[in-house]
Amino acid sequence: AELNPDTIAEMEGALPAAASLLPGFEPLDSVGYACTSGTTLIGADRVHSLIANAVPTKSATNPLTATLAACEHLGLKRLGIVSPYIASVATPIRNAFTAAGLTVPETLSFGEEVEARVARIAPASIAEAARTLARSAELDGIFLSCTNLRTLDILAPLKCELGLPILSSNQALAWHMARLSGIEIAPIL
Repeated sequence: AELNPDTIAEMEGALPAAASLLPGFEPLDSVGYACTSGTTLIGADRVHSLIANAVPTKSATNPLTATLAACEHLGLKRLGIVSPYIASVATPIRNAFTAAGLTVPETLSFGEEVEARVARIAPASIAEAARTLARSAELDGIFLSCTNLRTLDILAPLKCELGLPILSSNQALAWHMARLSGIEIAPIL
């Protein structure tokens, strides 16, 4: 119910049981863990290990790993991040991108700590946050971080308006799972 490092880290204990609910009679091509903040605080390698030990799969991914792969695919070096999180959750996400070699000149967060309210952040507010980042820093792209943010309808219009790739947690995760599964789809990024 609350978004803070302690409650998000608790997801680590539930992850193996959740993954084991997936069909295991034949290896899946890809399994995705759809939580950006959870991946960041648990650790992408640990998430991968927990999934791989719980369900037969050829690959596993998450929004952090997927977005980093998308940034590499698109040649992005300077990324702005919009997130719903409080600072103790948003800062590790920024740090994960910088540790991976990206420059994150600017972030904007809604400071939300109640999970149920994250999905209620209006897409128009998310879009305005992206515009604010684009005006305040020289960026190659913008990442809308959190699988609960309602971003689907604003991705393409923002990309056209700002002239920048606009990535979201869900979009990057779907794209990466398809690639890991050997499916070449039309670029969604």
